[in-house]
Amino acid sequence: MAEKETSLDKIRRLVSNQNNIRNVATSAHIHHGKTAFTDNLLAAAGMMAAKNAGDLEEGMATWQHSDEQERLMTVDAANVSMVHNYQGEEYLVNLIDTPGHVDFGGNVTRAMRAIDGTFVLVCAVEGIMPQTETVIRQALKERVKPVLFINKVDRLINELQVTPEQMQERFKKIIEKFNHLIDQIAEKEFASKFKVNVTDGSVAFGSARENWALSIPFMMKKKISFKDIYKLYDGTLSHEERDKWVWEHAPLYEVILDMAIKHLPNPIEAQSYRIPKIWRGDLESDFGKDLIKCDKDGELGFVITRIVIDPRSGKEISAGRLYSGTLKSGMDVYANNAKKPGKIQQVLVYNGIKPEQLESVPAGNVLAVSGLNLDVGETITTKEQTAFEEIKHIFQPVITKSIEVIKTADLPKLIEILRKVSKEDPSIKVTINEETGESLISGMGELHLEIIENRIKTEKGLDVKTSNPIVVYRESVGKSSGQAFEGKSPNKHNSFFIRVEPLDDELSDLIDKGELPEGRMKKKNDVVVSTLSKIGWGSDEMRNVKDIYKGNMFFDETRGEVHIGEVIEMILDAFEMVMDQGPLAREPCMRMKVTLEDIKLHEDAIHRGPAQVYPAVREAITEAMKSANATLLEPLQIHLIEVPEMFMGAATKLVGGKRGQLLDMTQEAGQAQLKAKIPVAEMIGWSSDLRSATEGRGTSSLVDQHFERIPVALQADVIKKIRDRKGLAENQ
Repeated sequence: MAEKETSLDKIRRLVSNQNNIRNVATSAHIHHGKTAFTDNLLAAAGMMAAKNAGDLEEGMATWQHSDEQERLMTVDAANVSMVHNYQGEEYLVNLIDTPGHVDFGGNVTRAMRAIDGTFVLVCAVEGIMPQTETVIRQALKERVKPVLFINKVDRLINELQVTPEQMQERFKKIIEKFNHLIDQIAEKEFASKFKVNVTDGSVAFGSARENWALSIPFMMKKKISFKDIYKLYDGTLSHEERDKWVWEHAPLYEVILDMAIKHLPNPIEAQSYRIPKIWRGDLESDFGKDLIKCDKDGELGFVITRIVIDPRSGKEISAGRLYSGTLKSGMDVYANNAKKPGKIQQVLVYNGIKPEQLESVPAGNVLAVSGLNLDVGETITTKEQTAFEEIKHIFQPVITKSIEVIKTADLPKLIEILRKVSKEDPSIKVTINEETGESLISGMGELHLEIIENRIKTEKGLDVKTSNPIVVYRESVGKSSGQAFEGKSPNKHNSFFIRVEPLDDELSDLIDKGELPEGRMKKKNDVVVSTLSKIGWGSDEMRNVKDIYKGNMFFDETRGEVHIGEVIEMILDAFEMVMDQGPLAREPCMRMKVTLEDIKLHEDAIHRGPAQVYPAVREAITEAMKSANATLLEPLQIHLIEVPEMFMGAATKLVGGKRGQLLDMTQEAGQAQLKAKIPVAEMIGWSSDLRSATEGRGTSSLVDQHFERIPVALQADVIKKIRDRKGLAENQ
């Protein structure tokens, strides 16, 4: 008797069939049911106990940390894989379950690089929420195709007691709003292709918690209607009878995975239009053609999107997407950002949630490898190639805490743990001030930092204490410095004449969108040339661009200086130093245009080394900034606040008390919606303040984030506080 084929055997067989692979993710607003959704898909595939699927008390299969169970929410993205039979053929579905809370949205951004399609879940009661819009934006930025699942339909029936007609009307509104967002956000050529349609089955609805789903094509196939769904909840069926009916007529896994197979692309289809967006190399090169075709026999092209460090062994597992070539155990590879070689120890695929070793895996798969010690976003090839675009989250870290050990002897351990933390979660920025010994961790919000601190204590075993939250400001200029300011080297033999001014809004937007890639222009950059040409720049202007760094640009307008090629890298080093630490309070700079107008260099190279160039360039930029009305920018967040109408006044008062500005206000069905812009500095403890003001009935969701000039009356006091905290002397 032949042995039954295991799930791993099936995966091993299917990884080579690129037409039958789907790389997908779940994405949604918080508590819209993603993880219960994933659990039930895994259970149907036989990869976990069906009785535990979607059970909050038992914990979700993809919850890998105790804090996720404690808070009943997903914090980290999790990879799972399963096999699905569709119309007599087997398909491999690689799925990444992502968090819904805005503080952990960086996980969503990184997941989008690895996948080609996403299930966007929307609660039937709450409808499309701010984070729904954010995840759609994150998907479309990477040309990831969305499909829609309207979840928690049981709540419409049980709690709101809507009629079938009212239910259909609600679905219609959600679908219309969903497609409207795609129209607004997607690139023109993809808007119509990516819209969903209830009649073709790219929209489904159901209850992930209760393991049922329906789509119009499926309802026609099974000859059922909305009225049949209502019968599930009219009290005539026992729990067992309801489960039996669901399994026979509306099983979640079948409807959802059928939708994925039919409406989401395989890797060959997806890479033909995704690669030009996420890889800016020469598409006509051999490597470019391999990527476009998802060629398993071509040059290796693997991007790391997630790193997990085993708590026992300390071994790093690097998960990501293989776009071309074949990964093999023992393979020698090259890291293009780190500029160093490496060796693959193991190649791993996901069998359910469990990573399992295979000898080799070809292009088109989401997988993991061991043996590399690299960062998220790294491009792995066999020889040097153009790296993939940086994986850039739409929001920046705005809350910081200083962190220190209780025992001085543990300081080296803290530094090592912070290094690991920032690798596992690149949304956490770690800064170690070598002058003061202060270690800073920056995150997306209070909850983000709270969870990181807790994991350092409980999972890493290190006793630490942290400061109260610190807001990260930015420095910029309010006008042009006019003249160029001279910076003289300490030996007085070299001079650098530099002008600064605010960066044009159009250029700033192009950098934010990733259309102007950051980095030094060591050779002609086709992407930069193409983008600047579109906005009317001539070749001379383009030639002057030497560096795009953290939202700032450096231009070289000098002509005929024979030695500038020998010092330009040092000049750019000094420029980046000032952009990292501005003159007002050593905060990062943004939206700055820095121009080198003229230069005078000593003939002898020994007199124009780093010790001469760095201080001179820094002095010139600093003085020019002071003349250009150097100013502090504070982060502001736009929040959508929902409260019962009776608490509208209290919510409005709360916003006003936090230097907030009310942008919009609507009222419907006893609920009020307020859209407000509030400085992050005033939002420490915001969640508890809102709960107190509304007797626990108010909710708030982040819509957007940006920086604005701090009120003039506050600037001097804020700068003093920052400088005092950093221990900066007057002349520093």
